[in-house]
Amino acid sequence: MGRLVPAVTRALDILELFLDGDGTLSAPDIVRKLQLPRTTVHELVTTLAARQYIVPVPGQPGRYRLGVRPYQLGARYAEQLDLAAEGQQVARTVAETCDETVHVAILEGTDVIYIAKVDSTHAVRMVSAAGRRLPAHCTSVGKMLLASLPEQELAARIPEDAVLAAMTPNSITDPAVLRETLAEIRRRGIAVESRESNPDVSCVAAPVRDRTGQVVAALSISVPMIRWSDERRAELEQLAAKGAADLSERLGHRSAA
Repeated sequence: MGRLVPAVTRALDILELFLDGDGTLSAPDIVRKLQLPRTTVHELVTTLAARQYIVPVPGQPGRYRLGVRPYQLGARYAEQLDLAAEGQQVARTVAETCDETVHVAILEGTDVIYIAKVDSTHAVRMVSAAGRRLPAHCTSVGKMLLASLPEQELAARIPEDAVLAAMTPNSITDPAVLRETLAEIRRRGIAVESRESNPDVSCVAAPVRDRTGQVVAALSISVPMIRWSDERRAELEQLAAKGAADLSERLGHRSAA
């Protein structure tokens, strides 16, 4: 890798300061936070303002906020994103860590569609495929996505008198029970499915958010029951949450500090 350019690094450090607080800064704020000479900060601020990366805050002399140029760059980045491709890369990393099958799925109606999948290398593993569609209420990814819906939208998709199909004897078929389960998922931020879509497999799932904070997908780890335990579940819950957070970051989401 080539040498880092100090001036560029400092300019980027300044821009990243605007991600915190109320989004406005003065030159003295920057000097204090970055411990840079006042002359250096003045030159960098002047340059960033001239290129519209930062602009003066109306009515607040000496304070700046982000300008239009970072927004334009972010919008172009968002245009190039491919959820399936990004999901496949993250799923591969997660699968390499735990050696279990990893999926990324989206919600369509009351079903989930798997858009990315990486297999475990174990001889005994979950058999599935990208593009497969399953009832959302029978899967950890589906329950995670349903739990993320506004109540009105959830009620429209799954009314209180809905008939929920069972894939195994453990599938949830009562909408009231499903709603209780979704409330717990919202509280924990993690969804768990115990042999509800496959009698030999359990799964954990975590939400994937876009740059606006909206849940757009879920990432799951599926484990055959012969390798499932409370200790393994806790470990995989943490890994799924990290994988989902990594994918969210790729989509432009910035978690609260």
